[in-house]
Amino acid sequence: MINQEKTKRILSIDALRGFDMFWITGGDAFFITLFTFFGTPIFQSMAHQLDHPAWTGFRFYDIIFALFLFIMGLSMPLSITKRLDSGASKKQMYIHIFRRTMLLYLLGLVYNGLFDFNFETLRYTGVLHRIAFTYFFASLIVMNFRQKGQLIWAVSITIGYWQILLLIPAPGFNAYNLTPEGNLAGFIDRKWLPGSFCCYNYGDNEGILTNFPAIASVLTGVLTGYQLMSKISHRQKLKLFITTGAALIVTALIWNFIYPVNKYLWTGSFVALTSGISLLALSLFYWLIDVKGYTKWAFPFTVIGMNPITIYVLSAIFDFGMVAKIFIHGFYAEFGGFQMPFYELCVLLVKWLFLYFLYKQKIFLKV
Repeated sequence: MINQEKTKRILSIDALRGFDMFWITGGDAFFITLFTFFGTPIFQSMAHQLDHPAWTGFRFYDIIFALFLFIMGLSMPLSITKRLDSGASKKQMYIHIFRRTMLLYLLGLVYNGLFDFNFETLRYTGVLHRIAFTYFFASLIVMNFRQKGQLIWAVSITIGYWQILLLIPAPGFNAYNLTPEGNLAGFIDRKWLPGSFCCYNYGDNEGILTNFPAIASVLTGVLTGYQLMSKISHRQKLKLFITTGAALIVTALIWNFIYPVNKYLWTGSFVALTSGISLLALSLFYWLIDVKGYTKWAFPFTVIGMNPITIYVLSAIFDFGMVAKIFIHGFYAEFGGFQMPFYELCVLLVKWLFLYFLYKQKIFLKV
């Protein structure tokens, strides 16, 4: 049951979203240059955590996108319920969902260089495209099924995708070939997806088939969102999130022996692992911010979390580094070997100050 205090904002969601986006919008570049500057083996290994593995396996950076999809799901029960309670009809809701999906997809094309008008090499899929795709189908599931049905959808999509990879071979390869060149998802991309690929040679990191298991990542957030906004106590919520998160991580580690954790293919073990980690991260932020009331430390993340799509798109089409150089070019050289960490920190600060201006003006891009 959803709490009657539906309008009360759960601050930890914005802060966690901001923490997630922090890494995408400059935190990664700053810490990579910082760890490289120190150069010791332990710092080099930490720098490696801010990049994806070559194929299978898991690093810290792999959680970023999956966590964003999880957080998107967290907000769905509240946002959809609020709109329906405010008098919106189902037809109006479907129109809203469709418009938002199209806007996200269009922003994705802009991010990938739509206005270069080089349609042969344009990448037609990507992060924003996957957000649009998963938002669309997860919203339809939330609109038409109760929590039990949503859970069935999440499990069915995850297992069904696994069975497709297990039973259907790419031409010229055996079934259940999960190599870069032999996996079915990559073959479908090569066959049906125009334009260029990222981030491996034989398919796209956010390709056609791999979009489907990503819906399950959103639905885990949706199901968590119902519990987050329920009337059960903070203690019960935290216990549920921690135990479920730990169970999903254990499941992923066991599943990994026969179905490897792989972000490129968005395997079921990857869904389980990242959903489990997302639940534990939410537990920490929820306990600190909404239970204990420690909010000041999270304010910088909250500012980012209120405008995540804005800074993601603008980071691709606007040179924030140029603005940073206006202020630091006179003494930039004085930092010697620390130049690059200092520069990346300044770029990150310029982005944050821009978002802080939007925050103070109450300007939030709602897509």
